[in-house]
Amino acid sequence: MSNTPSPDARKIDALLHVMERLRAPDGGCPWDLEQNFRTIAPYTIEEAYEVADTIEKGDMAALKEELGDLLFQTVFHAQMAKEEGLFSFGDVAEAIAEKMIRRHPHVFGSETMRTAEEQTDAWEQQKAEERAAKGANSLLDDMPAGLPGLSRAVKLQKRAARVGFDWTDAKDVLSKIAEETEELHEAIEGSDEAHIEEEFGDLLFVLANLSRHLKIDPESALRRANQKFIRRFQHIEKTFDERGRSMKDASLDEMEAVWIEAKNVDKSQN
Repeated sequence: MSNTPSPDARKIDALLHVMERLRAPDGGCPWDLEQNFRTIAPYTIEEAYEVADTIEKGDMAALKEELGDLLFQTVFHAQMAKEEGLFSFGDVAEAIAEKMIRRHPHVFGSETMRTAEEQTDAWEQQKAEERAAKGANSLLDDMPAGLPGLSRAVKLQKRAARVGFDWTDAKDVLSKIAEETEELHEAIEGSDEAHIEEEFGDLLFVLANLSRHLKIDPESALRRANQKFIRRFQHIEKTFDERGRSMKDASLDEMEAVWIEAKNVDKSQN
């Protein structure tokens, strides 16, 4: 077998060298040198969202660029860890490779092929064993606090469901949504801001549970709803601009009429 690095390996090495150069105390980039794990973390999250956004738009050229930006975040964290004698990029790559092999014994071991559902169950069991090995006392101990609220709610509910703490179907969740909506209405009537926020949070939590029962990713659904709102609102802006009018001078009824036009345009394109 040849010891010559593959083209991909050479490119990874080049990227690691770029990162080392940026963090070099002598001649590196002042901004990069000032960063630490905590200051870089928000950029890592932002880049992950930008990857998701390009996938949603189906823009594969942009996806290549955004995946590069996300990879650079991993390289950045690994370089800072290397400087502190904690671990290197190679350690990161090795650890995830070992984990994937461990969690896929039906591919890399002697176990028989699993269905997707069986694989999900086995994956969760493996994760439970890993949590126990780390000394976790609760099913929910290792749930990342930095996840978006809706995504974290779904993950919490999935964990609880593994021991039977769950509604049987979506109809039960809909009934709970009606109950939480009524409680929110009562809180609004009482004008207690803290209570209103609490009940609103409860309603969002149950809506996240409904998404799980319907097998819908709530973050993805909300992103699409946001894009739909942007598209329709921009239609209103364009329409009033073509009419030589400012939206500030239009009535809500006039804007609503154009909004309906935008909805009809959406329907005709679907």
